[in-house]
Amino acid sequence: MNERVIEFQVPAEIDENRADKLFASAFKDISRARLQKAFDLGRVTFNGEVIDKRFKIRNIGCLKAILEEASVKEIPKGNNLPLQVVYEDDSIIVINKSSGMITHPGNGTGDDTLVHALLYHCDGALSSVGLPNRPGIVHRLDKETSGLIVVAKTDLAHHALARAFSERNVKKRYLALLSGVPKLHSGVCFDRIGRHPVYRTKMSVQSKGREAHTEWEILEKFSDKASLVQCKIHTGRTHQIRVHMQNLGFPLIGDSLYGFKKNRYKKFIIERIFLHSSYLEFEHPTTSKSMEFSSEIPKEFDELINNFRC
Repeated sequence: MNERVIEFQVPAEIDENRADKLFASAFKDISRARLQKAFDLGRVTFNGEVIDKRFKIRNIGCLKAILEEASVKEIPKGNNLPLQVVYEDDSIIVINKSSGMITHPGNGTGDDTLVHALLYHCDGALSSVGLPNRPGIVHRLDKETSGLIVVAKTDLAHHALARAFSERNVKKRYLALLSGVPKLHSGVCFDRIGRHPVYRTKMSVQSKGREAHTEWEILEKFSDKASLVQCKIHTGRTHQIRVHMQNLGFPLIGDSLYGFKKNRYKKFIIERIFLHSSYLEFEHPTTSKSMEFSSEIPKEFDELINNFRC
């Protein structure tokens, strides 16, 4: 078993002072289980002294953890799959992901994920952060969500991007087709989101959930059938847009997990969730240059919109 060392320089002013929560916010790729194991093994220190996860930090210093890493042999093998590269350099690669492609391997997945395609395209040169199953993955898109995603090719780039996402310095916009038309032209959702207490594959609005912030605006209405909305997300909760829109009473078209009723659209072909990551803006992790990318909606998305217009 290999090891990975992570460090976090605690600034003079911080909103959170628990060691485990500081690590969690700084390193989004690290699971709670791995971090907890490091605490249990006495492999987390602050300024050189071993601490537990409840230790409260009250001054500047260095948080350090030694995490167990999976063997290199467990890393997925690259697979020559279609990949739409929007931008690439030595540090990052921006992909326009197609609907139906899973971002990274997990339970029950095959060798056709975005990670498999990237490992082949980059000849294995992805960030080691997230090994074995998530090399380079800083954020993710759901399987049926299409559009822009940025991936890190170096550890330095990965940590810088993870910090940018954590500090909400990345601008993200999505296009979504809603079932029905909200009465308001635009709005903001602040409902907290957590794991559904009964259906564990779902998320739901919960008073004790994690903070979630979505701005939305109607771009086009299709009588009372549907509406095209633009969503700006300021947090990155799992299924955030899907949950917030369902909570408003307007689930995404194709999203049966969150209340979409297919029988309302019998004459239309609906084979995916109509959510598209259309805009991404961030500071380049090594050059600090402002990077801005946009992606047009895919063919099947455009075709359904045109059918609604008829």
